[in-house]
Order: sequence, then structure tokens, then C-alpha cells
Amino acid sequence: MYRTSAALLLPLLLLLASCGHNDKNPDLSGITVPEIQIERFDTAFFNLDSNHIQQGLYRLDQAYPDFTGDFVSNILGAGPLSDTSTLAFEATREFLVSYLSISDSLKKKYQRFDWLEKELQQGFRYVKHYFPLYPLPQKVVTFIGPLDGPGVALTTHDLAIGLQAYAGKNFYFYQTGKGQDMYPGYISRRFEPEYMEANCLSAMEEDIFPDSSDGRPLIEEMVIKGRYWWLAEKLMPDAPDSIITGYMPAQLNWCGAHEGDIWGYLLQQNVLYTIDPDILKNYIGEGPYTLGMPNSSPGNIGAWVGRQIVRKYVEGHPGIQPVDLMRVPAQKLFEESRYKPR
Repeated sequence: MYRTSAALLLPLLLLLASCGHNDKNPDLSGITVPEIQIERFDTAFFNLDSNHIQQGLYRLDQAYPDFTGDFVSNILGAGPLSDTSTLAFEATREFLVSYLSISDSLKKKYQRFDWLEKELQQGFRYVKHYFPLYPLPQKVVTFIGPLDGPGVALTTHDLAIGLQAYAGKNFYFYQTGKGQDMYPGYISRRFEPEYMEANCLSAMEEDIFPDSSDGRPLIEEMVIKGRYWWLAEKLMPDAPDSIITGYMPAQLNWCGAHEGDIWGYLLQQNVLYTIDPDILKNYIGEGPYTLGMPNSSPGNIGAWVGRQIVRKYVEGHPGIQPVDLMRVPAQKLFEESRYKPR
């Protein structure tokens, strides 16, 4: 089953949160985490004999007892392995056969993961530094799931990376009509290996601090989304802003040059306290740009403004620890930030 939220750990996390430096590069010399060796569940799965899928899945479950059941039931949606009917096995067999060519492409693209192991090792150290009681994943595994499946999944014990979400922006499926409908170019351009670490740590962020933005007014959603980006900067201090935000460099430059105009436009439109889903989607959702703003603007511009608000709040609260900042009510954070860009 999927991992239980770490929200119940927050009281302890608050008590034991690291008291180290709060600058860009804190001292990690005393932080140790288990060595990461990525396990290739994807290879093992696609080596199964499609004519003996039931026996093969049982053996796979013995080799990957913490992930096989989750993969078949939750990612493939094929039902539990314990199901006495043949539906789960037939659905799994059909996926295995139909995705063989995709598996072959991804095997060629991802022959080694030593680079990702190093990145995640360091990322885990930052997580442990800021949240020492958070239970880090015991294993990191790779899988290949449906093309509309998750790029990262946290299960009870594992951090699982769906390679189908990192096939590369030029992957043949994304050029088809169906692929474009599922993933327009402004989304599929981020399906590259350099986004893996960021997406993994983002999943852990939301495991520690579950997203509470649903149903809230726009300004609170902006702060909550922007706060995740602010935390990502703490966990990946050397990552470029394009990886943190998912924006293109030109879009980042545009935002930086027009911060006052962006804020002025939001005030003029009187949308900060709206809960209209269509308006929220325009400022928080994915898109090639933000409707009402120039084509140079990025989609999801609300998260960028939210991070600017968080940064302004931090300026007035020097030394605040991430575990404390993430708990400040969004409306209070906005009001106390005194955010008024020119």
C-alpha cells in the first residue's frame, strides 16, 4: 500500500528538527544516510515470461516483496496479487506485452544510474538534516508504468521512479496526436533525466507536509505551492531555478523583470481571494503561459509569486527553520510578509 502520510510525525519533527545553519549550504558533516543502490524492478518485470505470468509474478514478489504488489495493484490498476481470479494476471500480461517496445527504448536510454544514486544520496542527507525523524525510503527502485502513470511513487518502504515519465522530450509517443493530448509540449519538455531528483524530493516534501491547498482562496494556494519550491531550494541548494520551478530560463527572466507588474495585475483583477476553480487553474495550473498575461509568462505563475512571498517572509524572520516555516498558516504568512514588489 502507499505510504502513510508523515503528518503524524510533525510534533516530533518540530522537537528534533535540526538546529544547524539555515544558509544555503548547511554543515552536513554529521549526517549519514544508507548508501543508495537503485534496484531495476523494470528490468526484472520485463524479463518475465508472458506465457507463465502468474508464476513469474510470484517469483518477482519474492525478489521485490515491498513493491511488486503495489506495482500491480496501484500503478497498473490490475488488482491484488492475492486475487484468486485471473483478471489481475491477464491485465498484467497485457501490459507486459504491449509495453515491450517502450521498455526496450528505456533500457537503452538508462543503462546506468550511478549519477542519480549520488544525487539522491545528497538529497537524502539534506532531508535528514532538516527532518531527522522522517523515515527515509529503505530502497529506491525503477519501474515502467502506463504512460499516464506516476513519475515518482512513495510506497510503504520504497521510493519508486517511473521511467516512462523520463523518456525524453523527443520520445516518439509525445509526437503523436494522443501523446500531445495527454502531454502538451510545455509539459513533456520536462520529461528528462535532470528532473528525477527534484521530483523524488518533491514527493517526499508532500509526504512530510501533505498539500492542504484544495478549497482555499488563490492567495493561500499560491503561498502553499510556493512554499514547496522554497523547501526544494533547501533540499537541492545547487539545483538551477529552472529545475526547481519547471520554467524555461526565458520565463524566469521575464518573471524577475516584471514582478511588480505581475503583482499589480493580480490586484487589479481582484482575484487573490477567489475560490473559482477556473481562475485558480489559470494561475496555479499547468499551461504554456498565463491567460491575461503576455505569452512570455509561464503557466503556474501563482506558485512563483507564492515563493516570492515566502522569501519576503523569511527576510523578516531570519533563522526560521523549514519545519517551522512550513507550518505557518498561509494567510498569516502572506500578511506578515508585507509583500509589495515594485
